[in-house]
Amino acid sequence: MKKSVLYFYFFVVIHNLTFSQKTGNKIYTPKKNLYSPVLFVDKLQIPWGFTFLPDGSILITEKKGELILFKNDKKQKIGNIPEVYVRGQGGLLDVELHPNYKENGWIYMSFASPKGKEKGGHTAILRAKLKDTSLIEKEVLYKALPNTTKGQHFGSRIVFDSDNYLYFSIGERGARDINPQNIKRDGGKIYRLHDDGRIPKDNPFIGIDSAKTAIYSYGHRNPQGLTIHPKTGEIWNNEHGPKGGDEINIIKKGANYGWPMVTYGVNYSGSTITDKTEMQGTEQPIHYWVPSIAPSGMAFVTSDKYPEWKGNLLVGSLKFQYLERLVLKDNKVIYREKLIPNLGRVRAVKQAPDGFIYVAIEGKGIYKLIPNTKK
Repeated sequence: MKKSVLYFYFFVVIHNLTFSQKTGNKIYTPKKNLYSPVLFVDKLQIPWGFTFLPDGSILITEKKGELILFKNDKKQKIGNIPEVYVRGQGGLLDVELHPNYKENGWIYMSFASPKGKEKGGHTAILRAKLKDTSLIEKEVLYKALPNTTKGQHFGSRIVFDSDNYLYFSIGERGARDINPQNIKRDGGKIYRLHDDGRIPKDNPFIGIDSAKTAIYSYGHRNPQGLTIHPKTGEIWNNEHGPKGGDEINIIKKGANYGWPMVTYGVNYSGSTITDKTEMQGTEQPIHYWVPSIAPSGMAFVTSDKYPEWKGNLLVGSLKFQYLERLVLKDNKVIYREKLIPNLGRVRAVKQAPDGFIYVAIEGKGIYKLIPNTKK
């Protein structure tokens, strides 16, 4: 074998090994199914988000613009919800309770809102209270502008940290060269507010002329997963890349996550967006997927009901229709596993107060993961 050919072969092997190790690209199917999905709430179309009330009932958002209360094995539509702009990926999105819900009764929702001067819509955050089967005391805490009739990249997840700061994500609305790198424009950002909508005085872009001071981090594409690390309290997100390059990031105050200046993906046509995967001044993801899995909801496992999974991260795949279990070590993915395949597009996943994991699947409903009697 000639030296040039040998060198080329050596380069390809090393490159592929490095690529595989860096992405954690191999995914495994478990030899034994320790837990089985049991349908808990049936007949849901696109259950975008859900949250558990103190009495064990569930609030569920249907993307088409319905808020559903599941209680005593029955579904009830909630009235007086905000006007929702339903287009493409936009609609009624996430729902979350205030950490002190038992005391104050506040429910938070993200949704595509048509409010504004321009046609179309953009992501908004609202809080309200539930009385009987209707929302009351509705307050819009944030409304992104300007509206657009584009149907992509609304985000949007909601999470609270231990200090009761409200974090939420908004996608760049398909305007990749305009919004994500501009802190004077909404879109392609993670935001932070006080629970009543006030902007924290220590937000990173306070004092910058014309900046959107609710912004906490920028340079995002379409973040549809947001969760809190159970030990560090850090905000973790996942976001859709283009063709390839979906990411998991640890969100830092004022940080730039690079889109579209850096990416591990390409255009859907296969053409290059940029030849850069790293750039000074931008954050690297702790993990990226090639090919894209189209990640949505995400949750850490802390429950004793899943001892084999404790400390693992669960991420839903819309594209490949499974729940992914990621084993982490020092904030690196060291193992990937495919769970509950072929049920449908996994839109949301949560660990409930009862310790069980619940998974929302489009066209089906919400499943509860139950330990098998024979492991």
